[in-house]
Amino acid sequence: MSDARKTGEVWLVYDGECPVCNTYCRYARIRDAVGELHLVDARQPGALMDEITAAGLDIDQGMVVKFEGVLYYGPEAIRMLTLLSTPSGLFNRINYLFFGGRGRAEFFYPAGKALRNVILKIMGIGYIENLKTTSR
Repeated sequence: MSDARKTGEVWLVYDGECPVCNTYCRYARIRDAVGELHLVDARQPGALMDEITAAGLDIDQGMVVKFEGVLYYGPEAIRMLTLLSTPSGLFNRINYLFFGGRGRAEFFYPAGKALRNVILKIMGIGYIENLKTTSR
């Protein structure tokens, strides 16, 4: 497919120190028709993190996907990423099963977030705390 047919780029903001987040990012595949998936570590300063913080989005409470200029947060972010993903592969089929619909994403997303929080606590990794005014 030519680049001219691509509709845009997808930016996935994730916690670079979280094993769950890293695993998800490793297997997430965006359809060629959509564009390129850019991974952004939320622990690194940058313009996108500044935009997320200015929007009042707590990155410790939800992932962020930016697509076509819109920030999607939490369950809506994972649902959008699922809808933009390829339908092939076991990971993508399971992802679609859990997060392909708004209700399913809202139901299952908190479990993934809770798992992340437990793993970070066990590993002694602190939160990102992007909304704390003293952290940036």
